[in-house]
Amino acid sequence: MAKRPKSTYVCQSCGYQTLKWLGRCPDCSQWNSMVEEAAKPPMRKGGSSMDQPQAIDAISLTTEMRLMTGISEFDRTLGGGVVPGSLVLIGGDPGIGKSTLILQALEGLANTGYRALYLSGEESSQQIKLRAQRLSVHSDSLYVITGTCIDDLFERLEPLKPHVVAVDSIQAMYTDNIASAPGSVGQVREVAARLMTFAKKSGIPIFLIGHVTKDGSIAGPKVLEHLVDTVLYFEGDRGHVFRILRSVKNRYGPTNEIGVFEMKDSGLNEVDNPSRIFLEERAQDVPGSVVIPCLEGTRPVLVEIQALVGPSPLGMPRRTAVGVDHNRISLLVAVLGKRIGLELGDQDIFVNVAGGLKVDEPAADLGIVSSMMSSFLDRTVDRDVVFFGEVGLAGEIRGVSQPELRIREAKKLGFSRCVISRSNMEGLGHLGNMELLGVETVQELYDLLFR
Repeated sequence: MAKRPKSTYVCQSCGYQTLKWLGRCPDCSQWNSMVEEAAKPPMRKGGSSMDQPQAIDAISLTTEMRLMTGISEFDRTLGGGVVPGSLVLIGGDPGIGKSTLILQALEGLANTGYRALYLSGEESSQQIKLRAQRLSVHSDSLYVITGTCIDDLFERLEPLKPHVVAVDSIQAMYTDNIASAPGSVGQVREVAARLMTFAKKSGIPIFLIGHVTKDGSIAGPKVLEHLVDTVLYFEGDRGHVFRILRSVKNRYGPTNEIGVFEMKDSGLNEVDNPSRIFLEERAQDVPGSVVIPCLEGTRPVLVEIQALVGPSPLGMPRRTAVGVDHNRISLLVAVLGKRIGLELGDQDIFVNVAGGLKVDEPAADLGIVSSMMSSFLDRTVDRDVVFFGEVGLAGEIRGVSQPELRIREAKKLGFSRCVISRSNMEGLGHLGNMELLGVETVQELYDLLFR
């Protein structure tokens, strides 16, 4: 009978396992990512964790009751509140505000009568108390515990019986069932799996805070994102006070929903009207500045697209994009040169989304094209106009989803004209005094704005 291997080598990036050390992972091609870990002991024999098979028509449904944290922007990204028994993963860069948000959310739950437990594996109780004082967090129902062993946590949960638990962070936790170091692939996977099993059986929602690697993904195996019910990413630039909480996976609500916060000394404050915040410092009568209504989940947000186009002193002109896809800029530059003869190949092109928001939907194409033409021709675009539509390689302007929702948001902020695809104009209801200007090609767009 073959002997069971005493150890295996596991890739810390993707979780690939092998019996011998390799300099490069054959699965994800990462160098020096193989770490030796003790083999997992055989599973103990015991009762089955599975339920009995049931016919789908015989399964009874109970009314879903969500726990409200009192932070409406946070509840929005969760789909309307915290679902009992759910496992929520929150990731983001160091210092972005993950621990601050969780502490404020737990206080909101504790103030409504729920017992909340905050487990910290990276800070002492005194450090947490100092942060709580700065954030003005006070509650007799919010408990704090420090430690890194997940087995000890389950022992503390039995007498306390909390209604919600937060673990900060998942990479600092370990279990005695595996002999590898905390933060390794085996430990992260095992700890997350045990927390998920506990959440489903007890109905207690659990928040996990996860570190982010250099490439922007949550540290640990990708299976960690597959295990949890909801994945939230904290986005933001250190140079901006605004933070975007984005839902990239949600089994209980819409994905790509966002919540907007403003970072202050007293913590994270909600931004009820993000469109007004992103446009309040817009410059007047400057070429290359246009406004687009982008859709983030179910919320329309108006943002300013800025473009700067000028002759390049270099042999290879620069293409810089902040907040939009760099490859999309190159594609639109090629369309302008081929379809309307606007040659930008020898120009330096810089495109920026003001406010630090990232826009990745094709509906921004029409705004980007308009801003580049405006900057190149050094002619301004009227301040009361918004743009949205997708630009194809043939120079055609394609329609996008939810046009009426975008137009109503623009009208709310005082815009009176909207340039859209002509196909989007069909079926639109009464929009008051909003003037709709339909275009079919980039040539028609050029004639409308600059002829």
